Amino acid sequence: MIQTILFDLDGTLIDTNPLILKSFEHTLSYYYPDRTFTEAELLPFIGPTLEKSFSEMNADQWKEMVAFYRSYNIAMHDALVLEYPGVLDGLRRLKQEGYKMAIVTSKSRRVALKGIELFGLTHLFDAIIAADDVTEEKPAVEPFEKAMALLGATPNETIMVGDNATDIDGGKNAGLKTVAVGWAIKGRPYLEALQPDVIIESMEHLSDWIEAENAKTN
Repeated sequence: MIQTILFDLDGTLIDTNPLILKSFEHTLSYYYPDRTFTEAELLPFIGPTLEKSFSEMNADQWKEMVAFYRSYNIAMHDALVLEYPGVLDGLRRLKQEGYKMAIVTSKSRRVALKGIELFGLTHLFDAIIAADDVTEEKPAVEPFEKAMALLGATPNETIMVGDNATDIDGGKNAGLKTVAVGWAIKGRPYLEALQPDVIIESMEHLSDWIEAENAKTN
């Protein structure tokens, strides 16, 4: 029976995509002034950690690039982060219904908290697992197992909700049922290729799906 919900943050609960894309555009235009990056080229950067993205791109300057990105990202955070229609209200309903909830993000805790606090979400979550809290980020199992340990949950009662391969593959690696959000910036074909247990179109859809899954166990 599903009692625990793990959520990704960026692109799942809050729309940080404009901020992330603008931050990558700003950083890459500085380090590669003679090259223009299209949105299609920037989209693969959404999901993996900054360290992974930049180290694979520039082995010599990646640490400097991460710092440059973060400086801009933090400065522009509140101006560019948006709310997804219905998502925050949906989180409040799930909390009222008694589900244990946690955020599992590849962001640093400092930046993740900026988004969580910006929309007043702190009280809705029983735990937050950020990149600082683990030695291996999603899709490794460590973040998911750490979240479940903090919530006193087991894999058969826990689901992972996200918008990226790191979320869906990571959830599967940890033995969880997985839920992809239909509002993901990478689009439905991308989500379908990940083969989650379900692709939801709204938070109401998520609630209905959980109820249907739980009814199977009664």
